[in-house]
Amino acid sequence: QVQLVASGGGVVQPGGSLTLSCALSDPTRGRYIVGWFRQTPEKERDFVAAISWDGNTRSYRESVKDRFTINRDNSKNTVELQMTSLTPEDTARYYCAADANLPAPDSRHFVYAHWGQGTRVTVSS
Repeated sequence: QVQLVASGGGVVQPGGSLTLSCALSDPTRGRYIVGWFRQTPEKERDFVAAISWDGNTRSYRESVKDRFTINRDNSKNTVELQMTSLTPEDTARYYCAADANLPAPDSRHFVYAHWGQGTRVTVSS
């Protein structure tokens, strides 16, 4: 059974930085594309970033592409989302998702089969 555990959330001041981590465990050792999404009570789950299995292809939401960086370490089965210059608009619960059947990083949340429990990010002074 595939499991994803997201961690690293917290409270940070505007302009600050935070790194989220997604730990993926899979007995089948599939080749997963991993995405990060975020959600607030008022909005649908929005795409943030995604990365290919080999790490060579990355995709970002327009509003974060100059501030966030997604990386992965397949030897550790982890995917990180490094977030800088955070603003209150980045406040949300962040989820990591994975799927072994996608041809490329995908911004559509409904195509990902496996989800973690999420980690809360609050940007506030």
